[in-house]
Amino acid sequence: MPYTPYHFGPSGFLAFVFRKRLDIPVFVLANVIVDLEVLFAKGGFPHRYWHWHSLLVGTAVGIVWGLSAFLLRKAFKKIMRIFHMPYHTDLKKMLISGILGVWVHVFVDAIYHYDVQPFWPYAKNPLWRLGKVRLTQDNVKIACIVFLVGTLLIYASILRTYTKKKKADDTQQTEY
Repeated sequence: MPYTPYHFGPSGFLAFVFRKRLDIPVFVLANVIVDLEVLFAKGGFPHRYWHWHSLLVGTAVGIVWGLSAFLLRKAFKKIMRIFHMPYHTDLKKMLISGILGVWVHVFVDAIYHYDVQPFWPYAKNPLWRLGKVRLTQDNVKIACIVFLVGTLLIYASILRTYTKKKKADDTQQTEY
């Protein structure tokens, strides 16, 4: 699912649920970064071009993304301010978020696409359609949409809390 909004459901949901431990923009954007492999693949099996869609190589991709994002942390802080979200990060949090963000993408794609090799160099994909469960691609899409709805509900809750806190802070400042 290259560059589809489906990945934003699971990644956004996990990022918001674990927002104290994960860097939200790094985690979510790791799901986009890993699909550069598919964008540049030439025919054949696009998820095996550089093996970014594996846990092994994906870890390296996540580390490189986390380090790159660390250089962009001031921009991320400004972006998070636009979304009315507090943003506190450090290098460790960004590295972990980069790696785990890529891994979430790998697992979703491994269930959805037969050509993903999540445990490369092991050639088989034991997650594709999850064996006997036989998850169809439509079921995976529906699950991703459900996670996206959950993400939006959590974000609405965060916004409401942020607005109440900001209003309380503004009230305290005007009283002095």
